[in-house]
Amino acid sequence: MPETRLSKRPIAVDLFAGVGGMTLGFEQAGFDVLASIEIDPIHCAAHEFNFPFWSVLCQDVIKLTGEEIRATSSIQNQDIDVVCGGPPCQGFSLIGKRVLDDERNSLVFHFLRLVLELKPKYFVMENVAGMGIGKSQQLLEELIKKFQENGYQVQLPYQVLNASNFGVPQNRKRLFLLGCRQDQTLPNYPKPMTKPPEAKVMLLNCYLPNSPTVEDAIIDLPEIENYPELLHQDTVKADFGQPSFYSRQLRQNGKTDDDFSYPRYYNSSLLTASLRTKHTEKSIFRFKATPPGKTEPVSRFYKLHPQGISNTLRAGTPSNRGAYTSPRPIHPYHPRCITVREAARLHSYPDWFRFHVTKWHGFRQIGNSVPPFLAKAVAQEIRKVLGIESLAIEHWYNLGEEKLLKLEMSKAAQLYGVDPHVIAPRTRKLNNT
Repeated sequence: MPETRLSKRPIAVDLFAGVGGMTLGFEQAGFDVLASIEIDPIHCAAHEFNFPFWSVLCQDVIKLTGEEIRATSSIQNQDIDVVCGGPPCQGFSLIGKRVLDDERNSLVFHFLRLVLELKPKYFVMENVAGMGIGKSQQLLEELIKKFQENGYQVQLPYQVLNASNFGVPQNRKRLFLLGCRQDQTLPNYPKPMTKPPEAKVMLLNCYLPNSPTVEDAIIDLPEIENYPELLHQDTVKADFGQPSFYSRQLRQNGKTDDDFSYPRYYNSSLLTASLRTKHTEKSIFRFKATPPGKTEPVSRFYKLHPQGISNTLRAGTPSNRGAYTSPRPIHPYHPRCITVREAARLHSYPDWFRFHVTKWHGFRQIGNSVPPFLAKAVAQEIRKVLGIESLAIEHWYNLGEEKLLKLEMSKAAQLYGVDPHVIAPRTRKLNNT
């Protein structure tokens, strides 16, 4: 925990934390996320790198108790302000079968259990929009009922929020469930701040500014084609261009007016998370021939339109759940898939934030996470009802050791003392790209 932690900063716990999109959003809103829980050791290692001053617990929430979370972090007996988290969502996904007997659906009730054990003032649960549709809605309503029967109010109706309405250049819809203890005031859902550039409708009786575009997100990033080193490493010293207003926010490291995160030391001349992909000549030809904003017919990859926003960045699923690698968008100007850093820009991650050095793990970490700007908008509403004014952080902090970003699954599992097969192994498949 930072030595200069402000006494006024509310404290939070992030369940199913992944690489830390929700953690970062809450930190940017002025929270100290003293404990993050995640089962995947690769995610835990990257999370520890980015948040070295807080506790990351590499454990299965099914086997974890609220008392253990308190005891193994700096929370101890403190009153927790918020527990947030996004239980794994594939069982509710609109792109798959929404089945109530999917074992992953039970994790939402372990979220409930840990909230009741930790007794926070507030909770925030995030999931795919499909959780509020069809048979899955029955499970959601049962979850709400159990919260209400156990001393918690729930803000109804629950809402589906789109990241593009909160300054993120991506069409990403997620269901949020907000609640509080009976002795607290229910928070509001955040109101849209931006709209997709192509949207013509008026929202909330006022005209909203456009969300950043794909071009805004990546315009200043160096062209990886100029750096042959990136064929075998993910980082290189490079020359950045002139940033847009949006990309300047991601390069300024905690210096924007509404960012109350702890600034990190990092070398801003380094282009990170940019390992290049070797495409076949046939793929390059097809990518060139695909118009921006259209889907390439063979790979089914979407080609980003520079003046539009990204499609939803997805993580893919393990081999025992079907297709493992999720399609990656095609760059709007170059006949290749986007890099992990370009995906991070489209997801509102700042440039100091790092991911695993392999493309597969890096994209998985981004696709599984909540865009930080979206999480921050929700967290700001919690902070409002807490009545706490956050202060800017002047002290700077070091990131973790880079070796955490290079661990293979077996080594990461060994580091955290967990089963290396807790996440299904990757299945490599030959494809047309």
